Amino acid sequence: MKIVIVGGTGNISVSITKLLLEQGHEVTCYNRGQSGVKIDGARELVGDRQDREAFEATMQRGKFDAAIDMICYNREDAASSLRAFAGVSHLVYCSTVCTYGVKAHWLPITEDHPLEPISDYGRNKVAADNLFLEAYYREGFPVTIIKPSTTIGPKMGLLRQVAWEFSWIDRVRKGKPILVCGDGTAMHQFLDVKDAALGFAGALKNPHSKGQVYNLVKTGFFSWADHHRLAMKVLGREVELVGIPLNDIIKFDIPAHSVCRDIFAHNNVYSGEKIQRDIPDFQPQIPLETTMAEIVEAMDATNKVPNSDEISWEDDTIKVLRH
Repeated sequence: MKIVIVGGTGNISVSITKLLLEQGHEVTCYNRGQSGVKIDGARELVGDRQDREAFEATMQRGKFDAAIDMICYNREDAASSLRAFAGVSHLVYCSTVCTYGVKAHWLPITEDHPLEPISDYGRNKVAADNLFLEAYYREGFPVTIIKPSTTIGPKMGLLRQVAWEFSWIDRVRKGKPILVCGDGTAMHQFLDVKDAALGFAGALKNPHSKGQVYNLVKTGFFSWADHHRLAMKVLGREVELVGIPLNDIIKFDIPAHSVCRDIFAHNNVYSGEKIQRDIPDFQPQIPLETTMAEIVEAMDATNKVPNSDEISWEDDTIKVLRH
């Protein structure tokens, strides 16, 4: 097939592009050309999807058989994609589990769970989801909606619970304690980007996935405490986990803590039963420890681990908590 990936050089989409090329497809990546990532065998089209007219004309001229949209973030983006891909046989659109919100009515969360997002990101994705589904039910537009949970790989970096930052890796290596939210028992799911690619590519092979919504997760979960201890194993040193209530994370204004407030402090467990039933190619196999080791190796190679000795907020917070 002749396939275009909108945003084909991102965290998940690099793996999707490589997998589709391995499967023998002709793959074009449409992006702004700012990442510096070049994938052997893939054609690159440079452009900005926010320039709606140019984006839609470029996609129409391409006469693609199928498309994967990784950077559709709101209803306006979705409307543009409907125009851009009016002639494709299949569009796979990347949504998010953030559309469900954080107050689970049941666990694991299935695709029929109420949509109660708490962030603008989640609310905008709901609006895009709804427009695509309206187009499917109204006119048979061939869309599949895929909702990943936390999907990790070398471009993402090794995550922690309390904040979006990476000095904690250096702290572990130097034997310093690290913070977790509460007692670290909040549940979370992690998926390797290479496993995620199986879901996106597999959807294109299954016509019955059109009009469907799928959670893209593997079976099982980790507590954040277990996640951090597994990372310590990869890093070769154990350190103390110091608990801090979410209210204090917010009160102390820990840098980049919104990811904890909005997502990581809560029990985020989703059912992957539907996608594994409908898209049999999606059989994730890569252990979290393996993914972590690959991420750390990539971060070290590109000097993306900050020197924790130059960052004071975590030691300062721990001192306050212990006092």
